[in-house]
Amino acid sequence: MNTTTLPEESTTTQPVKVLYTAKTHTTGGREGGASRTSDGRLVVKYSLPGGPGNGTNPEQIFAVGWSGCFLRAIKIVAAQMKVKLPADPVVDAEVDLCMGSDGYFLQARLIVSLPGLERQVAQSILDGAHQTCPYSKATRGNIDVELNLV
Repeated sequence: MNTTTLPEESTTTQPVKVLYTAKTHTTGGREGGASRTSDGRLVVKYSLPGGPGNGTNPEQIFAVGWSGCFLRAIKIVAAQMKVKLPADPVVDAEVDLCMGSDGYFLQARLIVSLPGLERQVAQSILDGAHQTCPYSKATRGNIDVELNLV
């Protein structure tokens, strides 16, 4: 196995304590391939976006992961601010697979509903969640992201 280690100066955050490591095994890629987790809890079949087949695609998986993580970050930030969240907060994620002059790239939108909260309070929670969420940190400066409070 060949391993590439990036120099320390290119790493923005050094882990102090690894909380969890997700392990997957993928064969075949996005065109009819499949992935599974090492614990067997998730098995995914792939098909091309808009094409035939009953599989999903990496963009959908990314959107599901990011929206779930972002909702948890919202809960953390609200608790830190001592704000009681509504019973039904929602995060909808949209991830676009795009083609540009330099090849494929992603862009995304997170649409957040925090019904019953004052808009300014909800926006503060949303902004704090974007600073807290590991997916938001990973994408910051790498892809265009819109945060929309509805």
